[in-house]
Amino acid sequence: MQGQRPRTPSNLSDSLHHRLNSYALAASAAGVGLLALAQPAEAKIVYTRAHKSISPNHTIPLDLNHDRTTDFRFKDVHFTTTAFGFSHRGTLSILPARHANEIQGYSKYTRHYASALQPGVLIGPKGPFAPGQEVMATVYSDTGAHRDVGSVCNGPWSNSINRYLGLKFLIQGKVHFGWARLKVSCPGTDVVATLTGYAYETIPNKSIIAGKTKGRDVITLAPATLGHLAEGATGLPAWRRTNSVVATDQRPWQLALD
Repeated sequence: MQGQRPRTPSNLSDSLHHRLNSYALAASAAGVGLLALAQPAEAKIVYTRAHKSISPNHTIPLDLNHDRTTDFRFKDVHFTTTAFGFSHRGTLSILPARHANEIQGYSKYTRHYASALQPGVLIGPKGPFAPGQEVMATVYSDTGAHRDVGSVCNGPWSNSINRYLGLKFLIQGKVHFGWARLKVSCPGTDVVATLTGYAYETIPNKSIIAGKTKGRDVITLAPATLGHLAEGATGLPAWRRTNSVVATDQRPWQLALD
């Protein structure tokens, strides 16, 4: 329709924008063509590679858009009781760090669970999001004198590999969607997990595909990227990117667990 302006991405965080610009200047000085860089204004998905362990009795923050503000928290707890023998319980949950943020999930009985999404699922405005803490996985065992119950791992994330959280959060007062990729297991009496990557869509209210890490609309950041971009030319080896807006890969998207 004539006269209607196309949607444009919201600004990246000032911190990320500044560091990307710093890298662009350093890359130019080092002889790297600026046309090979994915500029912030053109980015639609920002994907960050990660390898962060989540272990019992720790709370791990998640900052999806690198604005130095925690958006969600992973909470892993373990406790032991002796009232009826010697029992152990472990629980891994995710909870919003800000009031307006929400997690895709469902309710069963009196508990709220975070969905373990398959790659390729569309995460967007029509998803069943809810505020508050949501359980991912639980483990229980009883090794008391009168009972001997082996560890039982339950929940949508129990013993899962490369599943995705659907996340809804605010950037400058506007709704954005993202995902976090994890693998979860229940060794012994604990629930443990590893955060292996996360991403968000820079255009407000636009859906994102769980697991999309490659394509012309994706910027990929390695875990050390943000710390190295402002270092100039010395930080160039730390910069990793996948299929920028000038890449030759014409496929609309593909899944990659890298």
